[in-house]
Amino acid sequence: MRIHTGIYKSTGGGATFTASFKQKINTKIYTEAKLVTIDDEMGHTLCNRHFLAVQGQQVHTTTIYKDYKSTILLAENGRTSSSKRTCHFNVQCFVTDKINKGEVKVAFCPSKNMIAIFFMKALQGSMFRKMCSTILNPPNNEKIDDVHRSL
Repeated sequence: MRIHTGIYKSTGGGATFTASFKQKINTKIYTEAKLVTIDDEMGHTLCNRHFLAVQGQQVHTTTIYKDYKSTILLAENGRTSSSKRTCHFNVQCFVTDKINKGEVKVAFCPSKNMIAIFFMKALQGSMFRKMCSTILNPPNNEKIDDVHRSL
C-alpha cells in the first residue's frame, strides 16, 4: 500500500510549510505507512529546529501529530510494542532516538482536527469552513514551537 501524505507545519501561529504527496515506497500495512510518514518528515523537522536555533530562538520540543495510535506507540517504543502484524519491519532507530532525546514528540490528534487534511482532500460544507477559518486565522497566543501536523 502507498498512502497519500499531507504535511502542515506551523511555527508560532502560521503555516511555514505545507506538502501533499504520494509515498515513494510500498508498505504492507497502514501502520507501517504512517511510520514511513514520520520518517519522511523527520529531516525537514530537524532542519527547521536547527534553523530556529541559529536564529536565536529557543525551540523546546517539536510535536508531530498523528491520527493513528499504533503508529505513535511504534515510534515511541520501537520493537517492544510490535505485534504479529508489525513484527516484519524494523522501526527506524533514528525516529525513536529523537523521541527519547526529547527533541521530538508524537501526539494523537483525531483525523477531523488535522489541518493537513485540507491540502489532501476536497472538503465540503462545515468542514471546509472550519479548516479555512483555522488556516486563515491562526491563534496569536501560541509559543514559538515547531509543530507538524500530518495525515
